[in-house]
Parts: sequence; structure tokens; C-alpha cells
Amino acid sequence: MIGLGSYAYFWRRSDRVERPLTLIDEFEDASAHDVGLFQICDYAPLERMNRAELREAASAARDNGLTIELGTKGIAPEHLERYLRLAEIFDASLVRSMVSSPGSDPTLGEASSWLHDAIRSFESAGVTLALETYEQIATADLVRLVEAIGSDELGICLDPANVVARLERPAECVAASSPHVKNVHVKDFAFARQDGWVGFTYSGAPMGQGLHDYEHLLQTVRPRERGINEIVEHWLPWQSDAPTTIAAEREWTRTALDYLRRTQ
Repeated sequence: MIGLGSYAYFWRRSDRVERPLTLIDEFEDASAHDVGLFQICDYAPLERMNRAELREAASAARDNGLTIELGTKGIAPEHLERYLRLAEIFDASLVRSMVSSPGSDPTLGEASSWLHDAIRSFESAGVTLALETYEQIATADLVRLVEAIGSDELGICLDPANVVARLERPAECVAASSPHVKNVHVKDFAFARQDGWVGFTYSGAPMGQGLHDYEHLLQTVRPRERGINEIVEHWLPWQSDAPTTIAAEREWTRTALDYLRRTQ
């Protein structure tokens, strides 16, 4: 299933715009795009909401015809237990996370121990935990970590854009992760020369116009055959002003959704 994620609304929810979108605003916008899936990812207010506010948000998601996935950072068992409780409220069957989080950077041994402690609860709840590929952990190490736990409810959230910062090739990340992928983050990316030709900027690009060989990902991972959801995100740099940035973010979303629908 094709979905939208919080990072597709990065600027429209920020305090740099006159009227930041609320979570429910984002649900309504996703529904207007005829999308049936939304990943609430790295959305800090979620952890501060009381139970009534959470149930209101979950009800709004249902009213807009949305299936919800959750996203966070960190794998400390108590943190993952909190997200399992949130998953129950939203009827979410997947939680995306990262091995490291602000203030917590476990060794691979510590990560393995924590995941062994936490994964049984996910199995009992029927919720999948998907750990994202990113620059703070080598893809090979992430694969070994997932294989060592050996749970059907533990896998990888594939985002090959992130690993370039470790000098990994996106296509190699895709191939290595493929057997364990449970979720895909969809965004294009490209390098551009900085002013004066001094260095490069690595940033986002409209889907299909950058360096991401998404056809290779589709052929290698086969997400549609395997029932793996594809979540649209953006790495959109701030433009000259808020209206221009908002317009670009909306256009990038339309471009990405059109691209994914054309390739189905």
C-alpha cells in the first residue's frame, strides 16, 4: 500500500509557516490525496498527548479512511513498550524505529539484548518492529542484528538515502536488506554543487528526478508482491519563503504519488 508519512509535511507542520498543520489536518490532506495509509513518524507531540487526545486522533484517522503506522527513535525496552501501547490505540500493525536515538547510542551487543527483551511483546501483539537503515549503523550490522534476533515481527525499514553518509551505495543497501524489509521510505535524492563549486549538497529531489534507482528497489525487494507498504517522505530544503516552500512540498507529494501509482 502507498502511504504518506510525517516527513511529507515537514515544513507545513513547522513553526516557520503562519498556520502549522495539526496531525488531524495531515490526516485530512492524506485522505484528499486518496491515500489510505499514514505513518506518524518522529512526531514528538504524540508522546505528550493524554489518552483522550490520542483516542480523538485515532478516531480522526479512521474517519479519514486511514490505516496508521507509527515511527519513533530508539529501542530501549521501556520506550518500545510505550509505542506498543500507542499502537494499540491507533490499531497500528507496524512501528518503525532506529537503533540509536538522541541520548542513547547502544552497542550492537546492547541493542541485541534490548531487542531480545522487547520483541516478545511485539510478537504477542502482532505488531512488526522495523529498524531503519541509516548512517549511524552499517547496513551489514543491521542485517546481522535482525537475523540474530530471528523474529518474524522484526525487520528493516528500508531507506537507502540515509546510508550515503557512511559512503554506502544505495543499491547495495537495498540488496543486502531485501530479505528482511518490512517497510519502505520513498524519497529521491541528489547531489548538487554548492555556490562557488566548493563542495556538494546532498539533499532531496522530486521523485523520479534524482539518483534513486527506484526500479531496482521494486525489482529487488518486490514490496507490492510481499505486501510491504511504501511511505512517501521528502528531503525538501527550505525555499526562498514560506509560500514557495509550502507549494514545493505539495508538488513533491503529488509527484511522488503519481510516480508510485504509475509503477504499480
